Amino acid sequence: MSALSEQDHANIPHRGLITVSVMLATIMQVLDTTIANVALPSMTGDLSASRDTINWVLTSYIVAAAIMTPVTGWMADRFGRRELFMVTIAGFTISSMACGLAWNLNAMVGFRILQGVFGAAIVPLSQTFLLDINPKEKHGQAMAIWGAGIMVGPIAGPTLGGYLTEYFNWRYVFFINLPVGILAFAGCMLYLPRIGRRLRKFDFFGFAMLSLGVGALQLMLDRGGEVDWFSAMEIWIELALCITGFWVFIVHILTDDDPFIDPKIFVDRNFATGLIFIFIVGIVLLASMALLPPMLANIFGYSTISTGLVMAPRGVGTMVSMLLVGRLVRHIDARLLVIVGLGLTSYSLYRMAGFTPQMDDYLIIETGVIQGLGLGLVFVPLSTVAFATLPPRFRTDATALFSLTRNIGSSIGISAVTVFLTRNIQINHAELSTFINPFNQQLTNIMPQQSNQMLEVMDNLVNQQAAMISYNNDFKLMMLVTLAAIPLTLLLRKPDHSGGGESAAAAME
Repeated sequence: MSALSEQDHANIPHRGLITVSVMLATIMQVLDTTIANVALPSMTGDLSASRDTINWVLTSYIVAAAIMTPVTGWMADRFGRRELFMVTIAGFTISSMACGLAWNLNAMVGFRILQGVFGAAIVPLSQTFLLDINPKEKHGQAMAIWGAGIMVGPIAGPTLGGYLTEYFNWRYVFFINLPVGILAFAGCMLYLPRIGRRLRKFDFFGFAMLSLGVGALQLMLDRGGEVDWFSAMEIWIELALCITGFWVFIVHILTDDDPFIDPKIFVDRNFATGLIFIFIVGIVLLASMALLPPMLANIFGYSTISTGLVMAPRGVGTMVSMLLVGRLVRHIDARLLVIVGLGLTSYSLYRMAGFTPQMDDYLIIETGVIQGLGLGLVFVPLSTVAFATLPPRFRTDATALFSLTRNIGSSIGISAVTVFLTRNIQINHAELSTFINPFNQQLTNIMPQQSNQMLEVMDNLVNQQAAMISYNNDFKLMMLVTLAAIPLTLLLRKPDHSGGGESAAAAME
């Protein structure tokens, strides 16, 4: 059997302890997607790396996790969900300790690859477990708890990483996983129920093609900014590999008798629409998170700790939203909650598009709280509706695809806003500084004394304004993307908490 029956739900002891153990592992893994970012400058000297090569500390983890995420469903069926989950927790914790002990860049990259390999299955399996151990009428509350860990992790990561790096050492960014990993492993070993295995043939060709497409895409998105995108042959090669991998994979799953991922999973309208939504959530959540720290540091002069404190209320807004929506989703149409959440997120991005260098902290905190509330209202109902009509036998594969799509959306969003930011800063600077130069006689007549120093001051102001306009343009772009997603709610079907949704699931069996 691949999932717990309705009778089994009532017989699960220690459901609260299972939830705590599973979420400890989830938060540990999600934190590591962003916690190491702020420690990179400190790692550079200790690991004898250059400014360019140190980025492989991030790239290696992202690519390894992306490649291994889709295979989660097969491994869970073949080796058992409980057994696989415990192996991933142990492997992730041990590789985290190895990262903290790394003696050079090569060792660090190798250990980060292991971290990505072991950590890839933690998030989709945790979502599967919370859906399995709770009856359908409590799926909304379960997804609220799961979503809180998923969304607060990236927000808290930079703050925690900055604190550990500044007051201790960058190695503690990885060492902090040890106590969390031990507690999560012990809890899962004691309380996590065993679920029957299901023998499945491993479609190596399908897995290889999907891995090629996903790995090449992640490499292209991560490396593009460093090598100036399509001016480098590397990016063209990665694009070709990406298109080839995805194209062959799609043809393969549609024509093979026993493919790596059953195409019937995409017949479920709620799940297919949910993938589109989670892709957009990935773009907005982490793209805005990638923009704010450099904006606060470069334009407003905030330190790492101050940046974390100003951004912390965003996490508070998300937590409040999660606590409320977990109960509301049982009484209010989930589609309406998604629309309200997208509206709040769009409004926050609209306010962020009006940021100025002269504003105070209040507007940053206010927009952060509103955006946290909005994303929470989207994430929980979406995670509930997406799996409401899906047959349980598809659940592990579906949660893996759900996590993979969110991560791809995040990577594409971060790359896109970074490219637009860089290009727009150059364009805005050129337009704003057209007449600010030593050859403008009217300008030099105004300040004949120390004109070079004054021109330098004015150039700094132009740089600041050019950057601020570019950040505003990125926020406006994300607002338009969020607004464009609202009509997609019409494609979602209202989940039936009474069990009526099983008829749709049975039709796909």
